[in-house]
Order: sequence, then structure tokens, then C-alpha cells
Amino acid sequence: MNLLHMKHAVVVAKTGSLSRASEVLLIAPPNISRSIRELEADLGITIFDRTKKGMVLTPAGEEFIYLAKGILSQIDQVEKHYRERTCQKQKFSISVPRACYISEAFTEFSKTLSNAPAEIFYKETNSQRTIRNLLDHDYALGIIRYAENYDRYFKAMLEEKGLRCEMVTEFTYSLIMSAQNPLAKKEKITFDDLTAYIEIAHADPYVPSLPLSRVVKEELPDNIDRRIFIFERASQFELLSKNPGTFMWVSPVPEELRRRYGLVQKKCVDNQKVYMDLLICRRDYRLTDLDRRFIQKLEESKEKNL
Repeated sequence: MNLLHMKHAVVVAKTGSLSRASEVLLIAPPNISRSIRELEADLGITIFDRTKKGMVLTPAGEEFIYLAKGILSQIDQVEKHYRERTCQKQKFSISVPRACYISEAFTEFSKTLSNAPAEIFYKETNSQRTIRNLLDHDYALGIIRYAENYDRYFKAMLEEKGLRCEMVTEFTYSLIMSAQNPLAKKEKITFDDLTAYIEIAHADPYVPSLPLSRVVKEELPDNIDRRIFIFERASQFELLSKNPGTFMWVSPVPEELRRRYGLVQKKCVDNQKVYMDLLICRRDYRLTDLDRRFIQKLEESKEKNL
């Protein structure tokens, strides 16, 4: 049974004629008549008697119209309920690298949310999973990070997958460590200076489709024998703060966060590799008001910290 045919029948019953129903529905009378005939055939009843005075309900038709009004009323209530919820609910989703300046931007963005219901998703992961989140898991935005020498590879891949991108920033990794770490007092730190210490590293390959062994070789200096791989940032700060024998390569960390954990940020004179953070979304995606608010906070955090 076609719900549209049911709606046509209810309007015909209310107006009493095909011509008046046509004016209400903005549908030609022959098409409405065809809907009624198909509905009657589906149900095996006669809903209307066709008379010179118009369309008159049969006893079976009266019963059907009574039931149909109740069904259509319930459908209207369901549509209204979810339409109102959809209109009011604030929705935002983004998948990003583990970066303090981005998390700071997200924190400031969260302060801009109104009192309306909200569904906000913030996922920290590597570039491969960020791309997958946009393509397969309905994330609206993503930020991917990769070394500058992979720029051509990533741009071609994004184009192939129907994603567009915009540069957020370029940077070189800094070192972060406890203020009690002996390296914190050195003016110039080299790769060789790091060999006596434990590196804290995120256990995420940066480049999709490349072997992990190759990624690790390119992303991490080979002169470090001891590494602790972690997956979430809270543990990294605890480790760095309480173990002066550790260090970590990071994108610049906000001063307030360094102060909270008793950490210092230093440059390594041997490290010249440039990294890029790119904002990505589907090619046909239109930014929402929430998206623009987050991007504004991202720009503010970038200007303050990078």
C-alpha cells in the first residue's frame, strides 16, 4: 500500500471531489483518480462511490479513511519529532593528529557551544585513520600530518579519494622534556646528545600504504636505542614530567601546558625536517557554522603557539 495514495484518498474524502482535491494537492485529477483506483485494488475494497454529486465514501471507505487519518497523523508526529531534533542538535566531528595546539583550539571551540543538544566527536589518530574516518565513518573534518617530502603523494591520494585540503601550518618538531632533564640546560642540542635518554613516541605510522619499517626509519633518528611507544597524550606528559631521563619530539606545546607539567621546549640544531598539517574534508562538503568556529579557534591557537 502506497502512503501517497492514502494521503490522496484522505484529501478526496475531505473535499468531496477530484477537482477540489486537485486544487489542494496540485496534482491533475486523472492522476488522483488513478491513485484511488490502485489503492482500492491493493486493499480489495471500494472506498468511493463515483456519483454526479462527487466522490461519496462507502461504508468500507469510511472505516478506511478513519484508520488512514490516524496512521498519517502518527507519521506526521514522527517526522516532526526528528526534524525538530535534527534542527536543534549541534553536530561536529573531526579526526586529528595528537597535537597540543589543535587540542587547545578544540578546548576553546567547546566554550562556544550553545545550550542546545550537541553531538561532538574529537578523535586523535594517525593520518591513515583520519582519511578512513572521513570516507567510511561519517567524520566531517580531518587534519592530517606528514613530512614535506610526502606532499606529492598525499595530494594525489586526496584527489583520488574525492577529498579537498587546505594548509593549516608547516613546522619542524621541537623537543620537550622535564625541566630537571640535564638537556634542558643546554643551549644547543644535537641528535648525539639524545642517545643517553629514553624517547617517548606515539606508536602511529604517518604514511598510509608504506611499510612500517620504512616509516619508522624515516621518521625516527636511528641513534636512539630506548623508546616507549604510547597512544594517548595524558600518559606522555606524566612520563615526561616524572622521568627526567625522557624526551619527546612534538609540534610546539602551549606555554600554559608546559608550565603545568614542569616541562621545557627546546630546538634540536640537527633537525631540519619540515612537517605539514592539512585540513581535509569531502570535496562536496559545505562547512557548517560550528566548523567555521573551530577553524577560527585553530587559527588563533596556531598564531599563538607556532
